[in-house]
Amino acid sequence: MNGILNVYKEKGFTSFDVVAKLRGILKEKKIGHTGTLDPDATGVLPVCIGNATKVCALLTDQDKEYVALMHLGIVTDTLDATGRVLQNHEEQAHSLEESEVRAAIESFIGTYDQMPPMYSALKVNGKKLCDLARAGVEVERKPRPVTIYAISIEAMELPLVRMKIHCSKGTYIRSLCADIGEKLGVGACMDELVRTKVSNFLIDDAYTIAQIEQRKNAGTLDEILISVAQVFDALPALSITSEAARRLQNGNRLFVQDFKGIPIDLHDGAKHIRVRVYDETDAFAAIYEYNREEAAFLCEKMFKTS
Repeated sequence: MNGILNVYKEKGFTSFDVVAKLRGILKEKKIGHTGTLDPDATGVLPVCIGNATKVCALLTDQDKEYVALMHLGIVTDTLDATGRVLQNHEEQAHSLEESEVRAAIESFIGTYDQMPPMYSALKVNGKKLCDLARAGVEVERKPRPVTIYAISIEAMELPLVRMKIHCSKGTYIRSLCADIGEKLGVGACMDELVRTKVSNFLIDDAYTIAQIEQRKNAGTLDEILISVAQVFDALPALSITSEAARRLQNGNRLFVQDFKGIPIDLHDGAKHIRVRVYDETDAFAAIYEYNREEAAFLCEKMFKTS
């Protein structure tokens, strides 16, 4: 079985739990997820199966969208509602002007240096920060640049604010809430989190584990299994000639003459152009990138090896 399932992760499951359950249901060992969601968070969790696991890192690196409920005035040790309350400034949060809150939220649109929370799966010296935090150990962390492409306020009833956030990989929404609260001088934590989109995987198209199991038992799983090629639908598709088959199989660089045709402009000003490459039998094989300086297509990721 090779492909990607758009899983709706339910509350109470870790991302590892989802993978473990699917291994049992699908009887497949080679399964991986594309980005950790906290146990209390819900939403989109693409799960890669078989040779599609090669795309896990590529999907993890994609931008994401979330809907979060921010609780102004409450500061916790985990930066979310599951943690121990360290400060309570709800009274001050109630007195904030909505325009002031809106301005503070919108000020985070763009790139800023964000401090990863101690309660996270990020590893330092081979150990997860959350494991160290539970042991009472706090380690020095360095802020990392993240990009908030857009924030829209869906509802505001202070001290609660519901926001839709489009952000880059590596963004911690808990930290964003805490940073907004700090800017407003009252602190904040995250009450709820739903991931609504990862790359082109949408929450409306996601399936729960129970629904996936039902389809497996009914023999209709193929209907919702997404091929690796579909993930890269937005990229131009090129097919090689039979003479270039061996070079493609070995992941060697390819040149214009190695393809049956080039239906794209290689001189449109872009230094790098990514393409889907199909073998001589028209089976999806790899992602290549055209480098203008070298006038060659270089292999980014191989999916078919024989």
